[in-house]
Amino acid sequence: MSNGRIPQEVIDAVLKHHDIVDVVGKHVHLTRQGRYLKGLCPFHSEKTPSFTVTPEKQIFYCYGCGAGGGTIKFVMQIEGCSFAEAVRQLAEEAHIPITWDDRPQEPTEEQLERANLYEAHEHAAKLYHYILINTGEGKKAVDYLRRRGFTDKAIETFQIGYAPAGWDTLTQFLRRRGFELPLMEKGGLVASRSEGAGYIDRFRDRVMFPIRDAKGKVIAFAGRALGDVQPKYLNSPESPLFNKSRNLYNLHLARPAIRKQRQLVLFEGYADVIKAWEAGVANGVATMGTALTEEHAAVIKRNADQVIVCYDGDDAGQSAAFKSIAILEGAGCRVKVAMIPDRLDPDEYIERYGSDRFVRDVIESAVTSVKYKLVYTKKNFRLQDDDGKLRYIRHALGIIAEIPAPTEREHYLKELGSEFDYSFETLKQEMNQIRQQLQKIRANGDNMAIPWNNAMNGGGRSAERAPSLLPAYHNAERKLLEVMMHDREVALMVQERIDDQFNDETHAALAAYLYAYYALGNEPDVSKFIATLQDERLESAASSISMMDTFQGATEQVIEDYIQIITGYRRQMRTIRQKKEELIRAERSGEAVLAAQIGKEIITLERQLKSL
Repeated sequence: MSNGRIPQEVIDAVLKHHDIVDVVGKHVHLTRQGRYLKGLCPFHSEKTPSFTVTPEKQIFYCYGCGAGGGTIKFVMQIEGCSFAEAVRQLAEEAHIPITWDDRPQEPTEEQLERANLYEAHEHAAKLYHYILINTGEGKKAVDYLRRRGFTDKAIETFQIGYAPAGWDTLTQFLRRRGFELPLMEKGGLVASRSEGAGYIDRFRDRVMFPIRDAKGKVIAFAGRALGDVQPKYLNSPESPLFNKSRNLYNLHLARPAIRKQRQLVLFEGYADVIKAWEAGVANGVATMGTALTEEHAAVIKRNADQVIVCYDGDDAGQSAAFKSIAILEGAGCRVKVAMIPDRLDPDEYIERYGSDRFVRDVIESAVTSVKYKLVYTKKNFRLQDDDGKLRYIRHALGIIAEIPAPTEREHYLKELGSEFDYSFETLKQEMNQIRQQLQKIRANGDNMAIPWNNAMNGGGRSAERAPSLLPAYHNAERKLLEVMMHDREVALMVQERIDDQFNDETHAALAAYLYAYYALGNEPDVSKFIATLQDERLESAASSISMMDTFQGATEQVIEDYIQIITGYRRQMRTIRQKKEELIRAERSGEAVLAAQIGKEIITLERQLKSL
């Protein structure tokens, strides 16, 4: 139950100041359902909300992946930080003085490496920015940026810089500051010389765009070549800090606007994001030239409900936009697509037509994903002849048949009928046949959505079996623990009667923690108790148990019944073990008749055990 060097009164103050609804609400869109609030779990991919927040208990629990705990635990999981780091972050936000030393006595090698890389990247960003703004070497990069329409404000806000053409400017800069160059190579800042002796700068003669994580820390760079060099665009390689399949450019700056609007604009590159930001689109992020991944989509869904995909207007950009729809909708996002004419990219469109027109005619005029699919796929059919026209209509009906909402289906059927002069009833009849075929395929298939079996990041924990499928003793232990979490006197009585002799190992551990919690003079407080556990398995179990809400109907007799079921199961197990020992002795002694009799008794006892 130790919280290290963090005073308990600080933890109590942090929990008192931060309402879990506000903390979770920064990352999850919550809707009220009676006493609870529900939303899509930020820790695994799901389409149906199974993530629940209970304001009166100040806890969260996901019925899909089993994640659960209090305010501190949520911050730990969403930010990927330790207990001490989460408390420090919450304390700073609440302006609670940091009066303790929460640094680990001996940081791990991995922690030291990451800290060094963060520091080195921050130094590199400042160096590149300084060279751009204050040196003659940076003048051609400044001229390039101004020709492209980047303002001084944008250059400063996004800390754009310049990596000079020399071979080892950054390398020597880092060496002088004591950074180990092999680690800098691992972090993607320098590279080994081709002949194998020494190191050189990875980025040379490039305009540099720092890439930051969601907290605003520099983790990588994107470089745009100024000369006739290939590749024209170069990103940092993947490193202990940077994962191109997960990180989104500008999320740290865009997040406030995204959360306010519950909408995100997705671009392909950093230049588009910056020019759109200057045009007034503050909720833009980019995948930095890499294809959109499910991990990207999961990050996006945690922050927004609707996504406007604004990719380049050429064939490659539109193909990527089409592919992104399924990924984003698979993560539970509502998707629109901004259609840019004349094969322009967002940057070029803003340069040619101006900010107001970009916002009005591109972003605000984005079409639904269904409309975009119809427009995008139409070009694959020869509409000049009847065969091509009919094939497109059947293809379009297949797209419309997938729409779950009847009103929306009717809208697109009427549009299709008007475009090709077909009656609404004829189109609806054929579409319904397609829908019936789709439903048959899904009904016979084995890929029905299972919310708790689609976890991201290596798979999550399977949800617990439904309580009705669990043994009676298991349910009795859960219900008794729930009462104990809400009633100190019951917990003390249970400690006298059965102590930690619960049959389930997790339940026994929770009981032991509860006894210690009350022994310190604490009053019943589920959130505060869970904060003392600092064990993911126990936090999840305690959160799940506290969500049962059956403790208010627990009379003295009901509690006694729980205890009898628990102790009865334990006695029966002990009796079975004793009988099995007797069976072994009888078999060793050659007493076949006695062994057979004991064997029958064991079978009877085990049958009885199943009812306990």
